[in-house]
Amino acid sequence: QVQLVESGGGLVQPGGSLRLSCVASGSIFSIYDMNWYRQAPGKEREVVATINSAGTTSYADFVKGRFTISRDNAKNTVYLQMNSLKPEDTAVYYCKAGIKNRFGDRNYWGQGTQVTVSS
Repeated sequence: QVQLVESGGGLVQPGGSLRLSCVASGSIFSIYDMNWYRQAPGKEREVVATINSAGTTSYADFVKGRFTISRDNAKNTVYLQMNSLKPEDTAVYYCKAGIKNRFGDRNYWGQGTQVTVSS
């Protein structure tokens, strides 16, 4: 059906940068909102940033001014540029996409990519 595959996570020092990517593939007619979420150990999953099909973005307060979400509709890909990373940004980052295909409309999730911010 549909697969979302994240990449770009890793270990980075405080103040550093990472760029996450998430590619959607499979049976896709169109993609609506694309989101990045994160989940730290012992905490609930929380939304980080959202971008709709027109390119309008929104961010959680804790990443405003540091993270930038973007998408390439031709490549079915969403990105998350993360700058000025802090230890509290350590989490597994997941992408989610609202996708229309021959099965209807539904949300799909990626498997997650680990981001660790530590000196």
